[in-house]
Amino acid sequence: MFWLKVFGHGFGILLATLLTQIGGLAWIIALMFRRRLLAFLLIYVGLWSATLVVAPHFGRVPLPCYGEALRAQSLFYCATARHYVSPDLAKVAQDAADEMAQRYPGTVTLYLDANLPFWDGFPLLPHLSHNDGEKLDLAFYYTDELGVYLPGKTRSLIGYWAFEALDQHICPERWPTLRWDFAWLQPLWAKRPLEPVRTGALVQILAADPRISKLFLEPPMTESLSLKGQKLRFQGCRAARHDDHLHIQL
Repeated sequence: MFWLKVFGHGFGILLATLLTQIGGLAWIIALMFRRRLLAFLLIYVGLWSATLVVAPHFGRVPLPCYGEALRAQSLFYCATARHYVSPDLAKVAQDAADEMAQRYPGTVTLYLDANLPFWDGFPLLPHLSHNDGEKLDLAFYYTDELGVYLPGKTRSLIGYWAFEALDQHICPERWPTLRWDFAWLQPLWAKRPLEPVRTGALVQILAADPRISKLFLEPPMTESLSLKGQKLRFQGCRAARHDDHLHIQL
């Protein structure tokens, strides 16, 4: 029983660290208290708040959790401290969101996973990159079934894994791979068609920004949106699909 508890806490500390960086430390400190769940929550909130001050010394700043032009798709990304980027990337994202809101009033640009607050090279699971503050995932724009733009809405609960209905026979089946299809999940998502005008405009704005070096988007999707440019890349067959979100990096 003792070793089972040790294993359980060890696994929890490891998982909380990998997901949030600060969660593992909060778990360790909470073990000193009798009411551990309450202690963990209070300690985590304290560490999360302190991270806002400490992270800039590591070259990371938080993206806005709320906002009219740019905000998190879900508070999950903020609560787990996965919303940190370099100051330059934060400016790029805000500038692009502001430009979209200016071109198309009422447009809300949503971000998904960014980076954790500390240390280059620390992985942001399950991503292969997102480990240096210079990567960010952005959600697409969607409409209702009548074609009316839906501000701040995505098809899935977290913005990922709601893949567009495109021909995806571009990669051979391989293992191991992060190129998940999640075919069983697709019927569960909201029926919200892609808003091609706004989505294409966002890609063009970012591709024209000299601060951006690469954008990852599935080739069939770039073709369907009539997008071209040297910065538009295919991420490869072992990485996650990019027809559910847009990846940008400095």
